[in-house]
Amino acid sequence: MNCIFVSDLHGNIKRYNKLFEIIEKEKPNAVFFGGDLLPNQFSINEEVDRFLDKQIFSKITDIKKKLSKKIRFFIIMGNDDPRVFEKILINADGKGIIDYVNEKTVPFEDFFVTGYSYVTPTPFQLKDWERYDVSRYVDIGSISPEEGIRSVDVNNDIVRYSTIADDLKKLGKNAPVDKTIFLFHSPPYDSGLDRASLDGKSVDHAPLDVHIGSIAIQRFIRKNHPMLTLHGHVHESFGLTSIWKEKKGNTFSYSSANNNGNLVLVRFNTSNLKNATREEIKV
Repeated sequence: MNCIFVSDLHGNIKRYNKLFEIIEKEKPNAVFFGGDLLPNQFSINEEVDRFLDKQIFSKITDIKKKLSKKIRFFIIMGNDDPRVFEKILINADGKGIIDYVNEKTVPFEDFFVTGYSYVTPTPFQLKDWERYDVSRYVDIGSISPEEGIRSVDVNNDIVRYSTIADDLKKLGKNAPVDKTIFLFHSPPYDSGLDRASLDGKSVDHAPLDVHIGSIAIQRFIRKNHPMLTLHGHVHESFGLTSIWKEKKGNTFSYSSANNNGNLVLVRFNTSNLKNATREEIKV
């Protein structure tokens, strides 16, 4: 099955317009959205509702009406997307427009798709989609999930004690991992996909780690060997490493994050993952 993967569109209307133009032309079996969908600012509910309807839901609906071929649209949010707007995506999922898959596993032909939005603690204030990684350790320069701000109320015990590692243990039991596509927002730690431009930078004379991905995701991949993992979040990684595709054991991992404002498409076929391609399109 032919698929398209995009991430970190950050509400850029030109990117969305070009993406749906390509989808209508190429008619893939599925499109995967890896989070950070919304304009990079807080907005009132009505504005975000209108944005999602005009730039995503209406276009998906139009494509489904025009084409006899069924296209699936798998979506998660990212750490820049205020969770207060998640209810809009859940509603669209209920109407059959999209598959909103955060912390869910759904069937996809002969495979499964599992989504996961959370990232490790960042220096940013919005904490809706941040979670401790494998312990309550926070990298130098980052802000704890217990601090910052949230757009929805969350039980303090969940904030304080939940980890990405524990979440993945549960999600890994939902379906055969070797037949599952994992749609993550965070990349795995210490990979070509999580390299940040932090060289030589420090806080209070303590050097910052240039790798900002998730250790839990890294360990999950190495231990469980999922079929495919999709990632975004670290915009500058490809510019620093020239790496967007990796293979660890039996698992392929792709990133479609970018740092220059263009639309980046990763195209792959589920029967031939090693020949996936990356295209950068000026918009």
